[in-house]
Formats: sequence, structure tokens, C-alpha cells
Amino acid sequence: MHALIVVAHHDPQSLTHAIAAQVAAGLEASGHTYEIADLAAEGFDPRYSAADHRVHRHGAAPPADVRAEQARVDRADALVLAFPIYWWSLPGLLKGWIDRVFVNGWAIEYGPDTPVTKKLRHLQVHLLALGGADDSAFERHGYAKAMRTQIDHGIFDYCGAEVVTSQLLLDSEGGAAHAHLNTAHTVGRKVFAAETVVG
Repeated sequence: MHALIVVAHHDPQSLTHAIAAQVAAGLEASGHTYEIADLAAEGFDPRYSAADHRVHRHGAAPPADVRAEQARVDRADALVLAFPIYWWSLPGLLKGWIDRVFVNGWAIEYGPDTPVTKKLRHLQVHLLALGGADDSAFERHGYAKAMRTQIDHGIFDYCGAEVVTSQLLLDSEGGAAHAHLNTAHTVGRKVFAAETVVG
């Protein structure tokens, strides 16, 4: 089976990139294939434009860069997102990728007189979010629940995709980095296993 690993970090030496590499190594060790979409290195434009709005409102054909990203997701049986947590959410680059790629007509289908049809029911999603704060800060302020509400449910469940892994890799600037790399390798090995990894 095949996975698309989407990385949203400007620094190729970052822990986020190392996490993505460990997921890839785990997938390879389990006999699966993968592609890495490095949004920063590839220069993906996250800005939602008038052309994107025409897709949403009028069913226009998506711009070429969006169609290319949709084709990458279409080739995948699983989608893995590796990203740093910025202001308790996705970084702008990754949010813009979702805003532009997961559009009406492809991820969902709806209109003024029709209910939403979820079109990504075939897709498994694995989320690996790196944060500098520790577990207690996330729990104390309700950030973990808020992130799952807005990302797991608000984006992927809305499109019908199954979030199999939703892992907060916290205290990443402290001593937890090595453990996070091990977790990422395990997630990679189990991407296509029945076992769910929820942190």
C-alpha cells in the first residue's frame, strides 16, 4: 500500500522532518511505499485566491497546483501529516494546503439544495503534531481537545476520512525528541495495521 507524507516545516534539519523520515522508514520496513510532500521545499502557495474561490462557489476546475496535490492524495491509501503546532493549530502553510486542496467537488460535494457528501471515506489519516509545551499545558487549557475538534473532526471527519492516528508529540524542545522519533517509526510500521495510535 502507499502513503503520502506531508511535511510542513521550512527547515529540512528540523525535528518535524526527522519525524517524517522515521514514518517513511517504518513504512518501508513494513513493505509499503510512500511519497514525501515537502510543502516548503516545493514552494506550495498556501494563499487562497479568487481562482480557489471559484472552485468552491461555482465548481470551476481547480488550479494546476491544486490538481497536482489532489492527484498525490488520490494515489495514496493513507495520508500522514507531520507538522509543528503554531498557536495551538496547524502552521499556515499546511492550513493553506488543506484550504486549497480539500475542496468542494473533490473532498466533499454539496450545493445550495443538497446535503454534504463525504468523498474521502477511502482515506486513512495519521496526524503527528509537534509542540514545545508539555502535556500538562495542553490538558490544563483544553488545547488537545480543541485541536482534535478543529482538525480531526472539523477537517477530516467532515470529508469522511478516518483519523487512525492523532498523536501530540509534546515537550519536543526538551528531552522527548528521541522518544518522538521512536513513536514516528512505530506509526510508520503500523500505518496500514488495524491498531489505532491515539495520544
